[in-house]
Amino acid sequence: MSQLDYRPQDADIDIGRIFAALWRDKVRILLGTLVLTVLVVALLSMVTPKYEADARLLIQSSESIFTRPERDGGNAPDASLLDQEGVASQVEILSSSDLLIQVANELDLKKLSEFDAAPAMSGLERGLVALGMLSDPALVPPEKRVLDAVRERLEVYAVPDSRVIVIGFRSQDKELAARFPNALAEAYLALESRNELASTGRAATYLASEIEELQRSVREAEAAVAAFRSSSDLLIGQNDSILATQQLTELASELSRVRAARASAEARARSVKAALDNGGSLDAIPEVVESALIARLREREIALNAEIAELSTTLLPGHPRIQGLRSQLEDLSRQIRAEGRKVLVGLQNAAEIARSRENELMADLNELKAASGSASEREVELRALEREADSQRALLESYLVRFREAQSRDEGQYAPAKARLISRAIVPVEPAFPKMTPMAAAAFFVSLLIMILSTVVRELATGRAFVPAVPAEVAFRAGPMAAVEIDDRPPTPGPDDTPATGPDPVESASGANDNYDISALAGRLIDTGADRAIIVSPEGDAAAGASVGVARALADDGLRTILVDLTGNGAASRRMLEDANCPGITDLLASSSSYSDVIYPDFLTNAHVVPTGTADPVRAMRAADRLPIILDALMSAYDIVVVECGPTDAAGLKRLAGEGTQVALSVVDATAPEIMNTAGNLVDGGYDDLILVAAGSEEHDPYEPEPRRAYAR
Repeated sequence: MSQLDYRPQDADIDIGRIFAALWRDKVRILLGTLVLTVLVVALLSMVTPKYEADARLLIQSSESIFTRPERDGGNAPDASLLDQEGVASQVEILSSSDLLIQVANELDLKKLSEFDAAPAMSGLERGLVALGMLSDPALVPPEKRVLDAVRERLEVYAVPDSRVIVIGFRSQDKELAARFPNALAEAYLALESRNELASTGRAATYLASEIEELQRSVREAEAAVAAFRSSSDLLIGQNDSILATQQLTELASELSRVRAARASAEARARSVKAALDNGGSLDAIPEVVESALIARLREREIALNAEIAELSTTLLPGHPRIQGLRSQLEDLSRQIRAEGRKVLVGLQNAAEIARSRENELMADLNELKAASGSASEREVELRALEREADSQRALLESYLVRFREAQSRDEGQYAPAKARLISRAIVPVEPAFPKMTPMAAAAFFVSLLIMILSTVVRELATGRAFVPAVPAEVAFRAGPMAAVEIDDRPPTPGPDDTPATGPDPVESASGANDNYDISALAGRLIDTGADRAIIVSPEGDAAAGASVGVARALADDGLRTILVDLTGNGAASRRMLEDANCPGITDLLASSSSYSDVIYPDFLTNAHVVPTGTADPVRAMRAADRLPIILDALMSAYDIVVVECGPTDAAGLKRLAGEGTQVALSVVDATAPEIMNTAGNLVDGGYDDLILVAAGSEEHDPYEPEPRRAYAR
């Protein structure tokens, strides 16, 4: 398809045309993809493979519950080592220069050209160094060169949300790729053990000197306590308390007991006295009831009452027997009361004794208070000396425990590292780079994408992917297009076509409308604002050049112009295309092509053209009624649509003409009978505004502008 120098203002990208171009170039795309993929695979096969292996360390305390120091609680790990900062610090230790140099020396990496390229420099590299275009690696110390090479290949990092550290290493030697991480992990564990042993030895030395000083301090503190206790006459009683304080406590307890006994005796005496004074019964008083004599007297009294009651049944109250018994009963009551008074006297005596004992205890208590106050003051000083001695003794004991632990670890060379190798690096089987299969697949897909993009860009750059924008509602109304019936034969005049009398049809048309050349007709179309120009060419291909000239003239005047070729042999479109054998209006009607497939640019101007097409005319004939819809759709995208109808009559123009349509008759020879018959038919058919336009010969277009750009189809 020709390349566009100008596009309409409203243009869309036709996705279907792009996919059609991809399908058309599928062989080229596939071959290009395969070539690029093979090239990438060849380049990858030339790359030196690199192998990668990794070892893993778990940061944790290696102490067991049997070897962990007692001060740690027997099971508490070192929290500072297990937090994120502690793990990050161990990563830095693993990446330290000293440790890396140690491992590099153990593995003798300086002899490998991979790690020290200075001895193995090529002649070209030496020449570039001599010219100053390349830095001289010999100026860098060998140890630094090896260290830099190791750092480039080493990767040490902590696994997120864990205490695992990964040591990864890449090398051209698969054995070395596995040996280096293992050697670095073992060197790190050995370094940690040595540091622990050194720290333990320093701690043992420090504790030994501190223990000697503390032992002297403890002896002095304990001697000071003993001397003060003996000089202050502070005797220790039970529970390590001062004897005076203990006696004061006991005396206070005794005083409380005596006071309680006195109060109890006084209360009982008052109750007995009240009973005796009021003549009340003494049976409710516990002290009287508990008296054995009173108990016997009560028994005798009960017996006499029983006997009196028994005799009263047979004897009168005045009987001597009864009176004698009553006299005995009164004597018993007097004896009981006499015994009650004795109990009262005993209780009063007990209360008095308790009161005397209380007074004595109060006097003793006051004396002990004074002695205890003096002893308390001396006790405060004694307790201070004892606390000092106890603190010195506790510190000495803790130092002794730590010293024994440190000494046992130092002598036994027991210093477990605070890490454990949980995964050793194994020799890799496949190289980490390049991975041929995934990289070849990626190269294939990238190459395929590049070839597809190149095809799409080419279609966009040449303009073949663009199509004038057609409003959605018009395109929807157009529906699936079928073919149009196009009559290539010139109209055959019938008996009714030529009137027997009347004016000459050509003269009538000429009288109504002046004859125009191409430029004049284009100007008239612009002035009248016509959006559709239908040109009839009764003389066939010779007159079809008029429509081409009109379309080009309108395009040069700045109008978006399209020519629709409805001739049977493409007489108009082949003048605008280098290859007219392409899809056109018949293909659009037959639904075998879309709008974007049938619109082509004129190779001389900015005009567009829809050729006749390559579809079966019989198939296109079935959809002739839909041709107006196609023209309406084109009118929505272009300023004017020029339709070349070839030889046709008024009946054939009914489906083409519409509002704003100008009909013109292309004339080569005005005296030709075809012109006479067609003009009369059109005038009779209602086309009174018929315009005659002079057409040039078939070999030379009547309007031929200067080519502004070369086009290639």
